[in-house]
Amino acid sequence: MAVDYGTLKKGGFMRQKQKNNFSLRLRVVGGNLSAVQLAKIAEVAEKFGDGHVHLTSRQSVEIPFIKLDDIDAVKAALAEGGVEPGVCGPRVRTVTACQGEAICPSGCIDTFALAKELDERYFARELPHKFKFGITGCQNNCLKAEENDLGIKGGIKVKWRESDCINCGVCEKACRSKAISIKDGVISVDEEKCNFCGRCVKACPTDAWDTVHGYIVSFGGLFGNSISKGEAIIPFIEDKEKLMKICDAAIEFFAENANPGERFKFTLDRVGREKFNEKILEVYNG
Repeated sequence: MAVDYGTLKKGGFMRQKQKNNFSLRLRVVGGNLSAVQLAKIAEVAEKFGDGHVHLTSRQSVEIPFIKLDDIDAVKAALAEGGVEPGVCGPRVRTVTACQGEAICPSGCIDTFALAKELDERYFARELPHKFKFGITGCQNNCLKAEENDLGIKGGIKVKWRESDCINCGVCEKACRSKAISIKDGVISVDEEKCNFCGRCVKACPTDAWDTVHGYIVSFGGLFGNSISKGEAIIPFIEDKEKLMKICDAAIEFFAENANPGERFKFTLDRVGREKFNEKILEVYNG
């Protein structure tokens, strides 16, 4: 009976150089696994693999040396611990994310919650080529959002609240982009310089800022045989509903315009970034 390697790869089982051996990529959303999941992965690696796992560059776990005859048993065993296979090939991959504001002091958004929502919305969707989301919580950009087909960076839009300010000057010193200036006791924020890092808010001893937590989105990143930084073409996005509509529009554009085997960046170059920008701005402006 012929082996359907294409279907196996779609389900996360990648052929190794060793005959009839597969490395199984797991579905790890936002880089998080529970202790129960980790224990089950270790158990499966010991029983069906060679006792080790590989941590991928995109926060996943791969179990190598799975034998062809054991594939069904491996999937069943992993399911007992709430672990699912990932995907390979031309489809939406697992969403990556840093720790975000739930854990990191610098975080501006809940990256893991957003990763789960995007994963539920798009995971394994069939497309002309692979499509990667990456979420980073702040301007420190630990997750390197611009490397992804669609990168999301958390940010905080600020407005000074004079009534609670004690004119200590801490915000001006904390601002790395030199967007904050103080003159005669009045604080000004240069919106052209502000990068929404939120350092002023986090440094303020009296919480003298009104804030909106939101998103900065980049499109067309690529980091492989060709390297290209994703471009941010729209301003700060203030609500998640609009963010999701923009993500929908980007994926629909890719699905409708890409040639088979063509990454998003090259689709934008071929079709014209102006056409894509027009579509995204239309959604952004509502």
